[in-house]
Amino acid sequence: MTPSRDDSALVDLEVERPVSGGLMLARLDGRVVFVAGALPGERVRAVITRRRGQVAWADTRHVIEPSADRRAPSTDPRCGGALYSHIQYDRQLTIKAEVIADTFRRIGKHPLERQVVVAPSPETGYRLRARLHVQGPRMGFFLEGSHALCDAGPTGQFGPGALEAVQRLREQLGAGFGACASVVVSENLSGRDRVALCELRPDADPGRFAGLALPEGLSGVAVLARRGMFACAGHDRIVDDGAEMLGEESSLRWTRQAASFFQGNRFLVGALLRRVLDHARGDHFVDLYSGIGLFAAALADRGATGLAVEGDAASGQDLTLNAEQSSGRLEVHLGSVEEVVATIPARRPDVVVVDPPRTGLSAAVAEGLLRWQAPRLVYVSCDVPTLARDAAKCLASGYRLSSVEALDMFPNTPHVECVAVFDR
Repeated sequence: MTPSRDDSALVDLEVERPVSGGLMLARLDGRVVFVAGALPGERVRAVITRRRGQVAWADTRHVIEPSADRRAPSTDPRCGGALYSHIQYDRQLTIKAEVIADTFRRIGKHPLERQVVVAPSPETGYRLRARLHVQGPRMGFFLEGSHALCDAGPTGQFGPGALEAVQRLREQLGAGFGACASVVVSENLSGRDRVALCELRPDADPGRFAGLALPEGLSGVAVLARRGMFACAGHDRIVDDGAEMLGEESSLRWTRQAASFFQGNRFLVGALLRRVLDHARGDHFVDLYSGIGLFAAALADRGATGLAVEGDAASGQDLTLNAEQSSGRLEVHLGSVEEVVATIPARRPDVVVVDPPRTGLSAAVAEGLLRWQAPRLVYVSCDVPTLARDAAKCLASGYRLSSVEALDMFPNTPHVECVAVFDR
C-alpha cells in the first residue's frame, strides 16, 4: 500500500490497552491506531507507518509520559520478536492475561469468568530450539517484519555456550558455512544434547560437510538437503528423559531429530506436559498434531490406550520411535489430521488432545472433530486469536469452556501458550 503524504508526521497518542500481536491500542481523531513500543496508560509521540481505512499503525518515537512498568530493553525489541522487552516482566504477564481475555471476548464472543494466570519463565537461557538465519559471513535472527539480520546474542534467549558452539562450527567450515541458508539449534532440557542442523541452500553441495570434525559444545552436526537429512558429525538425535521432564521417577524417553518440532522453553515444557496429563484423564485418547509424541507417549506410559496422528515426516519418524515404549498401547497414524477426523472412530475417545500449528484447526478438522462428540477436548495453542475462533465453534456445538491456563513460553515476546479444556 502506498503511504499517504502525512504518514511520516509525528502524532501524540494516549495509549489505552494491549491487543494481540504485541501492539497497543490508541485513538487519533476517531481512528484506531495500533502502536508499537508503548504501554497502556502512556502518552507517546509516534510516527504513522501505514493506514488502512479507519485503522492506522504507528511506531513510538518518544515517550512523553512513561509508565512505571517501562524499562530499557537490552537490545532492539524487533530482534527475534522481543516486542515486550521494554516492559517490566511482571507487567508482561498481566498484559498477556489481558490480551487472552480481550481476544476471547472479541473473537470467541465468550467473556472469561476469571482472569487467566500466566505461568512465568526465566527471561534468559530458555530456548530449546531456535533458527539462526545465515547471510554471507553473518548469522542471527531476523528483525521483525523484515529479512534484515540482527545479533541473537543480546536477546539472551540461548543457553550458555550455544551460540559460541555454532560460531566454532562457522569458523571450522569457513567459506563453506555460506552453504547454510539457516542453522537450527536444538537442545534437550539439560543442554547435554545440542545439535546444529544446517538447512542447505538449494544449489549447495552437501559433500563439503563430509569428514567434519565435531566442534566443541555440540553433540552433533546434521545437514538438511533435498535428498533428506543426515548426520555429518556426532549424532543427530536429542533425547529428553521423563525424570527431567516430569519431575518424578520415570523411564520414559523422548527422542527427536533436530528438524522435528518441539516446544521451545526448557523451563516450562515439563509444566505444560504435566498440565495436559492432569486434564487428559481417561482410558482411551486421541492426540492430534502429535509431533514427536510429547503428550501421547506420556499418556500411554500412564496406562491409557490411544492414537497419535502426525503429518510431518521428521516428527512422524520420531513419534513412531517414541511409541515403541508403550507396549502396544499407542497406535501411530502418519498422515493428515483431516483424513483421520473425516470418519467417526469405532471407539469414541474419552479425551482428544489437539496441539495445532499457529493457524489453529482447519475448517475440515473442526467440523470432523466436533462430530466425534468426545466428552473432553484439551486444546494446546500457541496463538490466542485462532484458539478463541475455534473455542467459539466448540461452544456452539455443545461444549462448555471449563478452564483456560497459560504459560509464558516466550518471555519478552507477545506469544503465549494456552491450555483450554472443553467438556460436553
